[in-house]
Amino acid sequence: GEKIVLRSKIRNVHRTVGTILSSRLVKACGPDGLADDTVTIELTGSAGQSFGAFLTRGVTLKLTGDSNDYLGKGLSGGRIIVRTPPEAPLVSHENIIVGNTLLYGATGGEAFIGGMAGERFAVRNSGATAVVEGVGDHGCEYMTGGVVVVLGATGRNFAAGMSGGVAYVLDDQQLFDTRCNLDMVDLETVWQDADKQRLQTLIQRHCQYTGSEQARRILDNWPRMVGRFVKVMPIDYRQALEQLRDRERRGAESTPATEEVFHG
Repeated sequence: GEKIVLRSKIRNVHRTVGTILSSRLVKACGPDGLADDTVTIELTGSAGQSFGAFLTRGVTLKLTGDSNDYLGKGLSGGRIIVRTPPEAPLVSHENIIVGNTLLYGATGGEAFIGGMAGERFAVRNSGATAVVEGVGDHGCEYMTGGVVVVLGATGRNFAAGMSGGVAYVLDDQQLFDTRCNLDMVDLETVWQDADKQRLQTLIQRHCQYTGSEQARRILDNWPRMVGRFVKVMPIDYRQALEQLRDRERRGAESTPATEEVFHG
């Protein structure tokens, strides 16, 4: 249970980094893992495929460099942070630093990507929270849960088959509606205080973890920039949430009367 920090270089021949460690921790500590940031592993270089796959709670992987495909596959409660090397002459939200099909089938945990991702970001995500600075085609494909924040451009066919979860996308060019698949989702403005607070908090944490200039620019101009975000909300998911709130409200209203009849 004591906190530990490990540091190492990494190469793209090193695949599924963190997976066996997570397996051992779950066997020793149970399915809930450890407290957040109990084990922090700071890596520098290029990660191979499936970096942080099935990462359990309590393990944080911090990568300065880039990563191949399937980062965070099956993420199960851990935290993954990828940042552009500070000496690199790159504009983070204009350069891809992680590959395709990230967070495939993730069930929990967090990912903060200080740059762009390839195609099929958060495909089949069912519970992870992620912030990224741009994605390729088919972002949030078949997503069923979790929260995704995109601080930059998206490719085509965003949200295809998305039946759950929520995404917030920065629509600087006001072209997102032409790139989003609207078969199963609606696009909304970010006007509710709860949405604004959640979005701002995630961007603040992204800035803290990755040193993102894009995140800093948004935060420094928050009253103006928040209006440029679009909320992607699955239609059936929204209806289910509304029905749940209605049932809870009716239950709360009927409780006193039920108790009066029972005692009277």
